[in-house]
Amino acid sequence: MPTATLSPLRQAQLTVSPVDRAQYLSASDLYGGRSFLQAPSWAQVKAEWRSELLAWRDADQQIVGTALVLYRSVPRLRRSFAYLPEGPDIDWSEPSLDRWLTPLVDHLAAGGAFAVRIGPPPALRRWRAGTLKAAAGPSLRIGHVLPDLVEPMGSSVSDRLRTLGWRRCGEDGAGGDAQPRFVFQVPLQGRSLDELRSGLSSEWRRNLNKSVRSGVETRMGTEADLPTFHHLLGVTEQRNGFRLGRSLPYYQRQYRALNAEADGRMRLYLASYQGEVLAAHTMNVVGRRVWYQCGASANHRRDVRPSHALQWRMMEDAHRLGAAYYDMRGISDCLDPGRREFGLLRWKLGTGGEVVETLGEWELTLPGVVNQTLHHAMQRYRNR
Repeated sequence: MPTATLSPLRQAQLTVSPVDRAQYLSASDLYGGRSFLQAPSWAQVKAEWRSELLAWRDADQQIVGTALVLYRSVPRLRRSFAYLPEGPDIDWSEPSLDRWLTPLVDHLAAGGAFAVRIGPPPALRRWRAGTLKAAAGPSLRIGHVLPDLVEPMGSSVSDRLRTLGWRRCGEDGAGGDAQPRFVFQVPLQGRSLDELRSGLSSEWRRNLNKSVRSGVETRMGTEADLPTFHHLLGVTEQRNGFRLGRSLPYYQRQYRALNAEADGRMRLYLASYQGEVLAAHTMNVVGRRVWYQCGASANHRRDVRPSHALQWRMMEDAHRLGAAYYDMRGISDCLDPGRREFGLLRWKLGTGGEVVETLGEWELTLPGVVNQTLHHAMQRYRNR
């Protein structure tokens, strides 16, 4: 297991220290916008974790990078696991990543962290919808298909992290990612709504037209509509054989926390037919970045295609917000049409977007026998 080697040299150019919420938010668009999982409000959503807001400063004391760190403490020990979901927000294009990561690791080690997990934002590979549709077959996975684009920056960051002793999660059978490694994105920048609609598959356009002819109505909901969303989510989980395990209070806390930080940061969309809500989806917005987070729908009247109407409404709103992509979040890497998980990917492929493989999450064990023992025990627990 790779172990960190803390440099005895302190990088004079960059230092890491805690900052308050106002300072953190003032540096919200340093490198194209941070993930909603790096917003201060996300710490309120994850109430079972302790949190800290950090900033990198240059020699002139200007903030040049930020990170929300979530800490999970070990009972009765002054040790914790440090997690930076889809972060930190730093200049990942810089060749000397140790200038950024060494002061971060030093700060976390001083606070008692036994291991660190980060989620570097750069993309690694991309596949167009048409490429994966043509390649689908028994026992196939996305990684078996040659990508349409390999991102040089993502490949470079991966190599640099390995050189610095970081390990990609899921390798060697030791724990997987907490956040999705494969996501689906619909490019919006430079495309009109007509072009976006023409990019949909013929099946998707047919279903969207059917929802319009049937009279499906869409609207943006309020916190008062969350119980309806949560009920439909339970129906969806049972139908599709998965369990998120999130309570109604969890979504209420998320809705309040994110929207208190910025109005419209979390949005709830509803699709109704003859006065009955048949589908409800959530969307998160940070600046000009937009994510579809969670979708739910009823078992009946699926023939009127409420989810197609809702997704199109959300794509339209993302387009109006000036988003470069409509991010539909995580997908399975399964390309086997005979498996249930392929169904969701097939539905998303119909939007004409692309599959993006991110760098995934990376972990580093801090020096010391105790730290190595704790991290190994945590990995065994997660795998179990």
